[in-house]
Amino acid sequence: MKPSKLLNAMEFEREARRILPHSVGGFLFGGAEDGRSLAENLAVFDRLLFRPQGLTGTSARSQSVELWGARYSSPIGIAPIGVAALACHRCDLVLAKAAAKNGIPFILSGSSNVPLEQIVEQAPDAWYQGYLPGDESRLEKLMLRLEAAQVRNLVVTIDTPVGANRETNERNGFVLPLRLTPRLALDGIMHPRWTARVFMRTLLRDGIPRFANQSHEPGNPITADQPQGFRSGWDKLDWNHLRWLRDRWQGRLLIKGVLHEDDARKAVGIGLDGLVVSNHGGRQLDSAVSTLQALPEIVAAVPRSFPVLIDGGFRRGTDVMKALALGARMAFMGRPMLAGAAVAGSQGVDRVIQIFKSEIDRNQALLGCADITALNTNYLTTASAPRLLKESSWESK
Repeated sequence: MKPSKLLNAMEFEREARRILPHSVGGFLFGGAEDGRSLAENLAVFDRLLFRPQGLTGTSARSQSVELWGARYSSPIGIAPIGVAALACHRCDLVLAKAAAKNGIPFILSGSSNVPLEQIVEQAPDAWYQGYLPGDESRLEKLMLRLEAAQVRNLVVTIDTPVGANRETNERNGFVLPLRLTPRLALDGIMHPRWTARVFMRTLLRDGIPRFANQSHEPGNPITADQPQGFRSGWDKLDWNHLRWLRDRWQGRLLIKGVLHEDDARKAVGIGLDGLVVSNHGGRQLDSAVSTLQALPEIVAAVPRSFPVLIDGGFRRGTDVMKALALGARMAFMGRPMLAGAAVAGSQGVDRVIQIFKSEIDRNQALLGCADITALNTNYLTTASAPRLLKESSWESK
């Protein structure tokens, strides 16, 4: 289906699942264990409703935002996506170029497959997100590589000390390192479009995808065991390592995976430049609080000047606007952009970005808020019944 025929992010996800092998779709769009956090990330938006204001004059609308002196066209960004090569050929580069073209930020995952040097060459503003070990010698080597590539924003993920229990992947026979089995081969044969455009194209042009950016040098192929284990040392990372990084890293330093206000206070205390409220898209600790639910307390715990970003569950422009009204500076999304890439490569990602921008623009007008940065809780209420049950004027007559 042509991307122009798809009208919203969820339609892109449904089309992507149709195109992708069942095992790949499960890996890219699934969550941990029973999927409670994955579902709650989506459901929480239904519990917040808008209170529009009329006659405010919204003909000159703006959804541009500023972050650390950089001006972005919209308060949306592309979240880090591991092993994005499964969605389309050289997907990391497709996403980075789409972000640069559309004037929004892009965060490259440490579990990406295109070398970060190539990414930064095409998208100089690209951020880097790392799964870092608690090992200062390894950290320093990676830091030197990032500095050489002129990466300015380093995002440290703090919610992955160990791998999650992703039972869907195990049921589908899809685990990392990837093992090609007759079952997976049949799954690919049943999805010839993906096999031709992604699997064969990648093998013929680039070979088996590698974990190109997890450390100071390109890693092994996704089919091979890592020398020290895939997640070696991740569970040793602690606040002392963040302090060590802060003393040495000259660029901006953020943490991602924050759900507790105490972590937010610590981030401010050691001089970090921002944080990302995230539960890893529901892919790590199941039953973890949704990101939107955690957002208000985290915003309240930090100075107003400290940027609080967020990801997890954003599927509509209204979702983004609710997060901004609760104090987030920007909302990042992974699965919608990944779905766009799976459906139609760069054209699909462009279409998804434009859908979000269009939804935000239209709903700014309908809400009566011409400047996106003016959103606050005055525009929100909760979807609860007590207000409806209070004594009304007609009952008292």
